[in-house]
Amino acid sequence: MTYTSNGKSNLESPATQAFAITPSDSTDLAQVTRAIYTGTGGDITCILADDTSSVTFQFVPAGAILPLRVKRILSTGTTSSGMIGLL
Repeated sequence: MTYTSNGKSNLESPATQAFAITPSDSTDLAQVTRAIYTGTGGDITCILADDTSSVTFQFVPAGAILPLRVKRILSTGTTSSGMIGLL
């Protein structure tokens, strides 16, 4: 694992927490993700951590882990399901 000098994990470290993602057009995730796991393949429309507009990742395969810092997964345009946010 990669740790900072104070013993805390950084973005290069493996995820240490996870939460189920419920897509929403109006509500941000409780925390910005380190990565997203997709249970069922499809499209993922999201707003990245430092952005204000959405982007769609098309044809994401089932079981993929996308190393994305995301603050919102939109329900409009998202066809993937079973997503898990990794922290």
